[in-house]
Amino acid sequence: MQFKNLHKVIKTSFFVLVGTVFLQSCITPKKTNYLQDSSSYIPAYIDSIGYEEYILNPTDKLYIRIYSPDQKTNILFNGSTQNISYMLGSSDYSDLYTYTVSDKGTIKLPILGEISIQGQTVRDAKKNIQTAIQSIIKDECSIDLRIVGRYFSVIGSTTNGRYPILKEKMNIFQALAMAGDISTFGDRGSIKLLRETPEGVKVSTFDIRSKNIINSEYYYIQPNDVIYIQDVRSQFFSVTNLGTALSTTFSTISFAVLIYNLVKPIKEKQNTSETTP
Repeated sequence: MQFKNLHKVIKTSFFVLVGTVFLQSCITPKKTNYLQDSSSYIPAYIDSIGYEEYILNPTDKLYIRIYSPDQKTNILFNGSTQNISYMLGSSDYSDLYTYTVSDKGTIKLPILGEISIQGQTVRDAKKNIQTAIQSIIKDECSIDLRIVGRYFSVIGSTTNGRYPILKEKMNIFQALAMAGDISTFGDRGSIKLLRETPEGVKVSTFDIRSKNIINSEYYYIQPNDVIYIQDVRSQFFSVTNLGTALSTTFSTISFAVLIYNLVKPIKEKQNTSETTP
């Protein structure tokens, strides 16, 4: 009687184990597909902030050129391009027009001196420099101001690396494409974003599967962003296709049979000893 009960317990445990594995660990399209409609498990991001322009921070590197119809004004602010090319032996002299934002939030430009850009966007900084120029020169000038040396990082799962931001607006999908996309076992529903702000580093969690991600603050990458991709909790038993499912099933059956064969002789020996006078 005891042996029959043991057999029933092992049989029940086996089916419970198999059911748990398949219900909890199957990698389905709902777990991996992007741009899904909002539902009970995918957020809508209705009240999200949306895109915000990047605020310049200390140590940011800015490429700044000032252009004027008057050649003398160009030389005054930028120096002689011809002389620079001759000294360097090439036309690549962009580093000479790159300025680093100081810890005080300022940059120091020729003729203009120190200009504060603390807490400003690129657009605001251009207007600020334009105002400084017009205070000493009447000629109309245009300003080319860009952030250079911009990078974002991806860590976690099987994706790790530091990548350049190649244009003014790079979205999260373009960034992940550069990094090789999220692996099958990466948790797309719980991605963490570390972003530098004037108030300090902000850590946010978002679901990249949501179609409404394009309307959220997480859609566009900003300089120095760190994207942390966690693994799904059930990775150990994860099932991605029929072959994996069959392999998992047969492995579970083999394990159950092994336990059964180990326990059976012990119980038979105990029953024999109990019936022996």
